[in-house]
Amino acid sequence: MVPLYYRDNFDALCRAVVARYGDLLNRAEHSLLERWQGLQMPAQCLYVRLVSRVGPWFRERKLVYPEISDIPAALAELEMAGLVQRPQGLDVAALAPLFTVAEWRSAFTGVLEGGFSNKGAWLAAATALDWSGEEYLHCLLAATDDSLVAPLGVEVVSLLQLLFFGNRRQGMTDFVLSDLGIACYYPYSLDREQRLFSCREAVTEYQLWGELADHYWFLRDAGDQEGLEALAQQLLAASPRFETSVHRHWKLCNRLGRDLERVGALALAASLYSRSQLHPARERRARVLETGGDWKVAHAQCLDILEQPWCEEEQEAALRILPRLCRRLAQPAPASRRDHFELLDLQLPRSGNSVELAVAQHLAGTWAEVHYVENTLLNSLFGLAFWEQIFAAVPGAFHNAFQSVPADMYQQGFYHRRSHLLTARLELLARTDLAGELVSAYRRYQGYQCRWVNWHLLSETLLAQALACLPRSHLLAIWERMLFDPGENRRGFPDLLALGSKPGDYCLIEVKGPGDQLQHSQRRWLRFFAAQGIPAQVARVSWCDD
Repeated sequence: MVPLYYRDNFDALCRAVVARYGDLLNRAEHSLLERWQGLQMPAQCLYVRLVSRVGPWFRERKLVYPEISDIPAALAELEMAGLVQRPQGLDVAALAPLFTVAEWRSAFTGVLEGGFSNKGAWLAAATALDWSGEEYLHCLLAATDDSLVAPLGVEVVSLLQLLFFGNRRQGMTDFVLSDLGIACYYPYSLDREQRLFSCREAVTEYQLWGELADHYWFLRDAGDQEGLEALAQQLLAASPRFETSVHRHWKLCNRLGRDLERVGALALAASLYSRSQLHPARERRARVLETGGDWKVAHAQCLDILEQPWCEEEQEAALRILPRLCRRLAQPAPASRRDHFELLDLQLPRSGNSVELAVAQHLAGTWAEVHYVENTLLNSLFGLAFWEQIFAAVPGAFHNAFQSVPADMYQQGFYHRRSHLLTARLELLARTDLAGELVSAYRRYQGYQCRWVNWHLLSETLLAQALACLPRSHLLAIWERMLFDPGENRRGFPDLLALGSKPGDYCLIEVKGPGDQLQHSQRRWLRFFAAQGIPAQVARVSWCDD
């Protein structure tokens, strides 16, 4: 079968963008789409192939695709349509990746005296000739009997992909995975009224913040502290006008602030954290202020966090910082909290399995079923319980047909944007046949991509066994905590689920091998379980044959 899905998928992308964002495209962008749609099928296919690859320049002889029988004819049509270009001249740096060392040797033997052992040496010697770009290009093309070509309108294609996907991460590969049946996505609503960008200015601003993020990574990789500080001043002098760029702005402030904090630029880091409304900005600012000796302001920051925490991780961090600040300020410190978790001390012989599986096998004689689930099961139950609310039609949540969660799933505003839907769902789950509801959801949604539900590990049998033992009140309490902060509270669940033979007869067991310590996210869940009366243990393992 000739793979026309590259062309067909690009056509589908373009049509979807025109339907949702046609009013935001300018005349040149509409013109490019019209010229592409007016091409013959082979030329359309070749253009999509070229813009999907990393370029910008490609060798004509190396363009071989099963759906295009006559590459020269397709290129000629693209040239006539103004969709590809030929180079007039290129320097050594641009030509280097396009030709092999053997081809460089063939082109420059007789021009350069002496042989060179590697490509780098040939390139250095060729650069030393100080030729024009036209001369370098002619020399290599004459030696290889080849030509170069580059697609035009790549920036327009990037814009189309941004408008379609709503981010800069996804690309045409997502279409292919869907076509091949590797990924099947839930058919949520994609209406023009719910589009991400309201105007062209919002798109332009989003692209500019993306360029700033790219520049940040370039400076960071180069270790350019002076450049990072200049970028920080640029961020502090600018504020996004549109909601679509706000989260990117906050994230960049956090990342840059952390880098500057590490090199001792504390005042600048604190200013960046002050501009961000995204965790861990307030926690990091408190730490920076503490390090800089501004204990009073740091103390006030911790109190602000505790009064209205963005997430439990932030709240816990403030509780750890506050006692130190109180001692510095000669103020009464809050009482320290000691964790008292139910422990299960085990001495087990070493085996070829993981420590979690070793404990599961050891406990198999005590419980009817012991499953190694870690975060998988409880997250999957959450996904099944709130599937329709997760995939609800909320403005800006879904940008394309290839999302496994809404764009704001792990942001602080997820719950608030759907509070009425989630509250109603919780009320329904509190009175309905919970097991029947979730098993029905499992059958209805099975196979659809959802980042919460692991279809490979979740079976209907495991689902039924768990729901037969886990009380409704326990599950509702767990889900409410997850809804408060889905991004953080999706992790830290105990490794094992031990099930008995009747409702309420179960235990969640966190396994720790020799030297392992509980992580903060695990401690938070264990404290929550203790407060809610949810049975949980920490199994500490030592090897009896050491």
